[in-house]
Amino acid sequence: MIHQHTLEDPNMPDTPFTPALTFAFEIRARLEPTMHVGHGDGEKTEFTPIVGGTVDGPLLRGVVLPGGGDWSNTRGRVCELDARYLLRAEDGAVIDIVNRGYYHEDGDGPDQFDGDLQVTRAGVYYRTSPTFRTDAPAHRWLSRTVFVGLAREAEEHSVAIRMYALL
Repeated sequence: MIHQHTLEDPNMPDTPFTPALTFAFEIRARLEPTMHVGHGDGEKTEFTPIVGGTVDGPLLRGVVLPGGGDWSNTRGRVCELDARYLLRAEDGAVIDIVNRGYYHEDGDGPDQFDGDLQVTRAGVYYRTSPTFRTDAPAHRWLSRTVFVGLAREAEEHSVAIRMYALL
C-alpha cells in the first residue's frame, strides 16, 4: 500500500531526504569528427566515433578503448545522446558502458563547480545516465549502482564526463 504524507502528518520527517551523489571517476573520451547520418521529419541524426581516452578517479582508473561511438538525434534545440563504448580498468577488466543523456543550451542554470573544477557552464544542460556491464568481480559494483554524469567539452575533440554515484 502507498502511504501519502500530508503537511499535518505527525509521521512525516522534519527534514526531507536528499539523495547523495559521490564523485566516482571522470571519463575523458577522445572523439573523431562527427558524421552526418541523415535528417528525419524535424530531426538530425549524427554519429561521433569514440577513439580512446582515460578514466581517472577515486573508484575507477583505466582507459577508454577505441571503437565506440555516440549516436545523437537533435530535435529543435535538444540533442538526445546515445553513446556506447568500452573501458579497460587498470586491472585489465573490460567494462561496457551505455551512456544516454541530453544536451541543450537554452537552460537558465548557473555555472556549477565541484571544488575548483567548473563542471557546468551557465545556460548549458549536458547530463547523462550511464549503465555499466562487466563480469569482473572487482567492478560488479558498477552494474549495481545508479550514476549521474555531468558532461562538458574538454580540450579540442574530447568530452569529459564526471561520474557521480547515487547513494
